[in-house]
Amino acid sequence: MKAFYLFVFLLSFTVSESQDLKGLINSVGKGGLSSNEIGNGLKEALNVGVQKGTAQLSATDGFFKNAAVKILMPPEIAKAEKTLRDMGLGAQVDEAILSMNRAAEDAAKTAAPIFIDAIKQMSIQDAAGILKGTDTAATGYLRQKTNASLSNAFNPIIKQSLAKVDATKYWNTAFSNYNKIPFVKKVNTDLNAYVTDKALSGIFYQVALEEKNIRKNPAAQTTTLLKKVFGQ
Repeated sequence: MKAFYLFVFLLSFTVSESQDLKGLINSVGKGGLSSNEIGNGLKEALNVGVQKGTAQLSATDGFFKNAAVKILMPPEIAKAEKTLRDMGLGAQVDEAILSMNRAAEDAAKTAAPIFIDAIKQMSIQDAAGILKGTDTAATGYLRQKTNASLSNAFNPIIKQSLAKVDATKYWNTAFSNYNKIPFVKKVNTDLNAYVTDKALSGIFYQVALEEKNIRKNPAAQTTTLLKKVFGQ
């Protein structure tokens, strides 16, 4: 009898003390999946999303003909753009816009390796939280882990790309003309920083779309592991 009461006491103590452990197990496992399966599945999903997203955006017109990510003139110079178009300089403005998007498309080619390196560093704890998160939780994780390094890496690439497609020349031509107009507020926008920021935003947007698709669309779960992790 004493043994029975001792067992009950130990059981109640163990159940009470194991609540945190139970929460951890629940956070790591889903439907009997192992922590390794969860981690590998999320890494695979991110790899697929990154490869597809960056491939789409790095293609010709990947930015320029995608209304969701197309880089337009900064809002703060909308008045300047309108004035230039009213003056018959719309072609110069259009060239500037096209060249900004071409620069972003060129830079997007280098994004995938940076993303993939970050994906490799994902921990089991990261994976568990992402699996139970929103339908873009993995992209959010990727943004948090890579945004600063991507920005630092992208900035010189964008600068080189802008020069390669003559974006800086078109920009300077368009707005040096604008700045010659009497009594207007002069335009002094950092084109390189602006295009870098917009290029990164576009890439994360596209990767998020791919993540949503993998999570919700069985046809996008192209491997056994993806089906096992996201199909439940």
